[in-house]
Amino acid sequence: MCGRYSLKDSPTDVRARFLYGEQPNFPPRYNIAPTQPIAIVRAQHGARHFALVRWGLIPGWAKDPSTLPLLINARSETALVKPAFRGSMRHHRCLIPANGFYEWRRGPGGAKQAYWIAPKDGGLVGFAGLWCDWMGADGSEIETAAFLTTQANATVAPIHDRMPVVIDPADFDRWLDTADVSAKEAAQMLKPAPDDLFAATPISSRVNKVANDDPDILTPVDPEPDAPPKPVRQARKTANDQFDLF
Repeated sequence: MCGRYSLKDSPTDVRARFLYGEQPNFPPRYNIAPTQPIAIVRAQHGARHFALVRWGLIPGWAKDPSTLPLLINARSETALVKPAFRGSMRHHRCLIPANGFYEWRRGPGGAKQAYWIAPKDGGLVGFAGLWCDWMGADGSEIETAAFLTTQANATVAPIHDRMPVVIDPADFDRWLDTADVSAKEAAQMLKPAPDDLFAATPISSRVNKVANDDPDILTPVDPEPDAPPKPVRQARKTANDQFDLF
């Protein structure tokens, strides 16, 4: 899955990588979280365009978004058929520029170690995303998006069993082309990233707090040792031969 990520390259570098027409100005972000605005790249009128949308997809058919779970990720294996995502797979595919993402490994004792998972050689990747335009009964309108996820590759699997889908730059245009590339054809691009693309670096728990949005959260640390399992409380018999816990 993907619950936090980073886009820290300059606007000029992001534009040069994704070749959209606009030249937006945005600050580096080191700890982007759900419900916040995120940058996406989509194809409209035969060209790539930059947009800011809310992270957490609201399907266009939703009557009351407050009754829906927060849809920050879509499983690539079922996105073609799930009502929340199948329309966007057909008509509203996008790229989500990023420098990497965060994941947490849970140890035997329940302790979590945070990892920064980013290309070994640095630079940007284009994660596969879906976007949607939702309009309320009062005329209010909001654009939202979600990441597509897939099974983890060999690098990520020891940390988590899911990861965001990376679209190969050679496939950017095909992924974005909803006019001539069907959802079924696009789904064939949804696969784990090559095992040698990413490196996973343990970082401190500062990333757990959304307010910490600075370069220091990427500082490598020694992994926390797994906490010992919590002791299991023992049961004892009471006078009436029933068990209770203490």
